[in-house]
Amino acid sequence: MSSLLTNGIRRFLVGGEQDFAFAPADDIELSVPDRIHLYIHVPFCRSLCPYCPYNRVLYDETLVARYFSAMMAEIEQYYQRLGPVCIDSVYIGGGTPSTCPRHVGMILEKLNERFTLSGDISIESNPNDITPQLLHSLVSWGVNLLSIGVQSFEEENLRFLERDHTAGILHDKIEMALSSSLETVNLDLMFALPHQGSSALARDLEQAIASQAQQLTTYPLFCFPYTTVGRWRKLQGVQLPPLIKRKKMYHTIHHTLLEAGYDRVSVWGFKKGDGPRYSSVTREHYLGLGAGAASHFPGQMFMNTFSLPEYIHRCNTHRLPVALDMKLSPALSSYYWLYWRLYDTYLPRDTFATMLGQDWKAQGLIKALHLLGMAKSKPDVVELTQRGSFWVHLAQNYFFLHYINRVWSVARKMPFPGRISI
Repeated sequence: MSSLLTNGIRRFLVGGEQDFAFAPADDIELSVPDRIHLYIHVPFCRSLCPYCPYNRVLYDETLVARYFSAMMAEIEQYYQRLGPVCIDSVYIGGGTPSTCPRHVGMILEKLNERFTLSGDISIESNPNDITPQLLHSLVSWGVNLLSIGVQSFEEENLRFLERDHTAGILHDKIEMALSSSLETVNLDLMFALPHQGSSALARDLEQAIASQAQQLTTYPLFCFPYTTVGRWRKLQGVQLPPLIKRKKMYHTIHHTLLEAGYDRVSVWGFKKGDGPRYSSVTREHYLGLGAGAASHFPGQMFMNTFSLPEYIHRCNTHRLPVALDMKLSPALSSYYWLYWRLYDTYLPRDTFATMLGQDWKAQGLIKALHLLGMAKSKPDVVELTQRGSFWVHLAQNYFFLHYINRVWSVARKMPFPGRISI
């Protein structure tokens, strides 16, 4: 889709006052909500998966110690600015947080000293890292939700993705996690892999269901231009499957998991049972800690420098490591909220009435979803159908991930970039 059309749609929805650009930021003033969520970025991995677009580096014990020492200083700076604010949830992502359990524990202890923590604490993990000792430590620190980066139960797919675990260990590791005191164990599974057919996808889903994990999150192979996958596309002809095949795969996932007793909890996520939902991206207002972490506060979105040396230097010299800032108009904030509720696939009627009830364009959008068979009404919510969920997933690939790619491509090269228009 051309930039001209994209800009026209954005201007139509939110008006002309919004500047769609991140500006350089040496410091920030915060509009502090009563309650926030927290994201902690751990960039360290034992091996670097070629498809992963996130800010990460190879594990180095000396760098790990320096990084988390800097994060302790970052926490202290936010405590001075925010006071003992209530944090409703903590999400620890990466990278691979399970490579640094002792340091993660130190950060959680520091947060408990300075803030009021309530709600879920979620963490990502690599199957190789899962041991009884790790699980015991996580639970003792208050972690109750764990995601395991399975990606596939097929050895061929794991080799293609350059994963450092084998299919043979997966069921034992999953059973170990399920036998712990964690409330929800999520499995990440990839689909739309090159040469992955319907039968291979079905086998992955069958084994995931048989594992009895409470939640499964399925997502397609992303092809950010700056990742190794992007280079493979040029050098080895790696391509995402055609749209029709992706749609068929999504239908298979949706139908298979609902038949197995899972409920859809996002365009990609399916959960069984009464345990809490594992979720990484749908928080309303959140503070990000770590190199490259983003934050969303009322009326603003800001982002830390991606450079680990600059992040460490800034934190150790009692300065916030913020590199970029974008002001959000009230209209854009409302549509940002709407986007993530559509990602959840459930739109609460009462909150929608408060946020966008007077906006005829938002009302028209919801009516259009109904007319196109993408949504259906229930007493308290508007629920996306399978068709609607697929097209929201597709929109995320073509719009949201495109914007992320534009910002991250620059931020990975320049510790403190100039203005970045999206």
